[in-house]
Amino acid sequence: MPTAPGAVPLSGTALPSGTALPSGAVLPAGTVLLSGIVGSTAYGFAHAGSDLDRLGLFATPTEELHGLHRPAESHVTTAPDVTLHEAAKWCRLALSCNPTASELVWLPEDLYETVTPLGRELVGIRSSFLSAPAVRRAYLGYADQQFRKLLTRDTTDPATRRRAAKHARHLVRLVEQAVRLHRTGHNLIRLSDPERVRDLGERIADRPGTAEHLLADAADRLSRPGVLPEAPDPRPAEAWLRRVRAAHYNPLPAAPCAPGAPGQSTGGALGPTG
Repeated sequence: MPTAPGAVPLSGTALPSGTALPSGAVLPAGTVLLSGIVGSTAYGFAHAGSDLDRLGLFATPTEELHGLHRPAESHVTTAPDVTLHEAAKWCRLALSCNPTASELVWLPEDLYETVTPLGRELVGIRSSFLSAPAVRRAYLGYADQQFRKLLTRDTTDPATRRRAAKHARHLVRLVEQAVRLHRTGHNLIRLSDPERVRDLGERIADRPGTAEHLLADAADRLSRPGVLPEAPDPRPAEAWLRRVRAAHYNPLPAAPCAPGAPGQSTGGALGPTG
């Protein structure tokens, strides 16, 4: 990934500067604010042959937001596996406690690949995005999706059985992350005992019905009082986003007036006539 001025590249880059994205756009150098390695590697599930997933956020040059057409808010590539969200979209996802997007600001330090001063600021306000209802809705909602996939898998096929085990692992992870967030206000991305989660996932893949108790127990725990507020505080995100816009504003030079053309408009109403 391109590294912004003042950035600290911690362990390599995901997208070289000038890489063309699926939308046909090219991210200008210096616009990626924060990026890192996520997914199975971050959780501790990775094995030989596992994909390496990367997630980041970028700032659209502010002047590009002034036209008729909005620039793309997300860019996704599969070779390499990279997802990039524009800063404003990432904030909206985080305020809804989207589990996938939110983990970017909770990564262990060694998994970050690009950290700019603005990216570091975002990590510093990560708790302001959290709220109890959104954690309950998002994390348990995603876990329930994994459960429903399990119920429809024919696990007699080896490839399908492997996918079922993956769904089950993520179900367990999501449930445990939700409970920990509700209880402590902290999101633990790198699991303390991934092998336990892997083993439990294998058992659930064989008997999906056993996950019902896990989901019900999590729902019960999240219905009790916890440390999270009832609503997120969007003010830090709003202030941060305004700093991002100011830092990435490069006004275009005014076009020269053609000979004989009227002078530059002041933007006021027409004066009296007649």
